[in-house]
Amino acid sequence: MSKFSKALEQAQRDRATRLQPPAPPTPHVPHVPVAPPVPQAPPPPPIPLTPPPAAPSAPSAGPASQPAPARRRVTGPRRSVTITGEVENHLVSLVSPSGLEAEQYRALRHVVEQRHKNQDLSVLAISSPGVGDGKTTTSINLAGALAQGADNSVLLVEADLRRPSIGRLLGFNGSRTVGLVDAILDPSLTLESIVQARPPFNLSVVLAGQVPASPYEVLKSPRLGALLEEARAQYDFIVMDTPPLALVQDCRVVARWVDGVVVVVAAHQTPRSLLETALDVVDPSKLVGIVFNGFDNLGGGRHYAGYYATPETGPDEADRGGALTRISQKVGSMLRRGEDAAVRNRRSRDRSQ
Repeated sequence: MSKFSKALEQAQRDRATRLQPPAPPTPHVPHVPVAPPVPQAPPPPPIPLTPPPAAPSAPSAGPASQPAPARRRVTGPRRSVTITGEVENHLVSLVSPSGLEAEQYRALRHVVEQRHKNQDLSVLAISSPGVGDGKTTTSINLAGALAQGADNSVLLVEADLRRPSIGRLLGFNGSRTVGLVDAILDPSLTLESIVQARPPFNLSVVLAGQVPASPYEVLKSPRLGALLEEARAQYDFIVMDTPPLALVQDCRVVARWVDGVVVVVAAHQTPRSLLETALDVVDPSKLVGIVFNGFDNLGGGRHYAGYYATPETGPDEADRGGALTRISQKVGSMLRRGEDAAVRNRRSRDRSQ
């Protein structure tokens, strides 16, 4: 190819290039920095089923508060059993609390409540010189009279392990229940485990439980004192039906755990010599008084309980001993009249035969 031809082709190519429209300029895109990814928050913890324990409150700036004292009563009887029997009719404080016969036990209740208020008397033993003087009846009627007070918490304890009868008189019939003897022999038993309710009355009861081979050794145990101390913290009044004073030694070992003793004598029955023996056994400082039981002073029954109280306080023990002597003489005089009447009745029967 000649130089002329090459130059012509180059000229045509240059002409075609000039005839093409210029390419649009590339727009300028500013550079925008990209923010780093934001981390996602972790999911909330699951809500617990039980609320967390409350944080302890900050101590107040005022004086520290004193702990509240323990209450000396229970809200109700601790244990209930099936009652299959009825209350005996001569328990007048329970079956006829508004009657005239029950009024005599309310008089005794008044004296006991005053001793409780003035001398902190809580544990009271009811005993008698011999058998059949009415101490168990007096124990239940006194406990029933005390239980009539809406603010009184009362526990009746069957501590006569030789002739227990409270369960039968109150209608606790049926199988043997755990009682006082069981708790003394088995320290794992608490007072709460042997207390029984006696509805509908405001009364808690501890029965004797099993019959021990040696009642004296059982009642001598310090465990009895521990149970009574436990009862003091829960009840206002603890009424104990205890064995006779002049026949066995059981009541003498029980007396060291009690605050007061009431001696019950029976009209036309208790010998004066037996009463003297019983009074010699009782600590004069613990003798609350003497109940003259079964004296027919109401003209229609033998449930009357005349009460002769020893003075609460005195200048000296001689005054208290003198008052006790006067009471003993008065009761002895009544017993003497009863003995004389019994002799006259016996002679009259002999003549009529």
